[in-house]
Parts: sequence; C-alpha cells; structure tokens
Amino acid sequence: MSPVIQTHSLTKVYGTNGQAVHALRGIDISVEPGEFVALIGPSGSGKSTLMAILGCLDSPSDGRYVLDGHEVQGLSGSELARIRNEKIGFVFQSYNLLPKASIVRNVELPMLYAGVGRKERRERAMELLVKVGLEDKALKLPATLSGGQKQRVAVARALANRPTLLLADEPTGALDSKTGAEVLDLFRELNAQGNTLVLVTHDPSIAAQAQRRIEIRDGEAYAGGTLEAPKASKIPGTREAEHHVELGRPLLAGGV
Repeated sequence: MSPVIQTHSLTKVYGTNGQAVHALRGIDISVEPGEFVALIGPSGSGKSTLMAILGCLDSPSDGRYVLDGHEVQGLSGSELARIRNEKIGFVFQSYNLLPKASIVRNVELPMLYAGVGRKERRERAMELLVKVGLEDKALKLPATLSGGQKQRVAVARALANRPTLLLADEPTGALDSKTGAEVLDLFRELNAQGNTLVLVTHDPSIAAQAQRRIEIRDGEAYAGGTLEAPKASKIPGTREAEHHVELGRPLLAGGV
C-alpha cells in the first residue's frame, strides 16, 4: 500500500535574490495509511508552510508532493480544489463554521460541493454527528455551542467526504486544557478506526498524543519519535544527514 503523503526535496522560497526567504529546505517525509503523525515546531519554523502545501492550499517552489498516489505539482487551481474536497478533511483552530447555518448544514457543506444528493447528505451528516456525540445539537446554530462542541462539529464536517487524510492545524489552540484533551481523545478514536491524521502543533504535550512526531526546525525536517526518544536527528534528504533511528527502527531513505 502506497503512502498517503510522500514528499521529495520539497522547498518553498518567498521572494527573490537578496529578498528571498527559504521557508522549507528540502523536506522528505512519508505518512502511511492509518498513521497519526504530529508536525511540531515553533512559530517561524516552516510547519505552517508545510501544512499549507500538504493541504494543497499552497504549492512548493521545487520538489515533489504525492498525495494518495497522485502527483500534486502542476495541477490547476480547480484540480487542487477538487483534491482538497475529495482527499483532505481540514480541522482548524478557529472552527470556521458558518454562523447562520445549522450544525447539520455545516456538516453537509463539503458534500454539497461534492454533488452528494440531499437525502444522502443529511443521513451521512447525522451519522457523523452521532460519531462526535452531537446528534442532539443538529438543528442548533454554532453560537449556541461551546468551543469544544464547535470543534467536534468541525471534525464531523472534515469527515463528511470520507477523506484519505485528516489534517488538523492547532485544533486545540482555542480550547481549555480539559476540552482540548477531549478533542485529542476524539482524534485517537478516529485513528483507531483507520483514519490517517496529521496534526500540526507547537506544543510537545499535544504532539506526544500522536504515534509519531516530525519536528520542523528552520525549514528542515527531523525525526522526533516520542518525547522519550533521543535527541532528534536529521531526516535523510536534508542537509548534513546522519544516522537515524526512530521508535526502535532505522528510517528508510526518503521517508520517516
């Protein structure tokens, strides 16, 4: 089975010549189906740029990105939009719910864009609200929900088109610690059901909830393993590559 995510020497440069900023410097990572991976790094490390490229919201300056077996580079805007809708479910820190639409309508929205019929949209949306424990809120408006409940709606919406990849960008950043822990529990449940998750965070305690950790520092990727692992080492394919061991096994060249 091919990786859900595979990048080869991925770079991103903003500006030109003396004004150039190298946000990514030759990123080689791989995420297998059913994995739960955390991308961790401080502000300015390049993790948000990498997340945008993995989510087909931005394009690399150079290198390759293969998503679920499909080459992404060179695709048109409409083709990227189709891939985002069909292959990727997004969960953001700010929820991004439509304030004047009911909860069930918010969950239905990606299916509407995908051309799913009305009856199936409603049935699938209600099934997802049951999954996240909010079926009794289906006809409520987002303003009536707590932050944790809004994020659960966002997760349900992200799953609406049965995506290959669930991409979560600082999903607990606007939540208190208890509510954030509940959302992370939900992610672990979804992963146990076979969903592939990539979670972007700056918080080591949140990254530790994932099966595997990739650290982004100064635009380069390092195999972080778990919080108990030895000091992170450079992923093959970046500069000054060295010997790598993660979670008790060697890293394969070109991946993590």
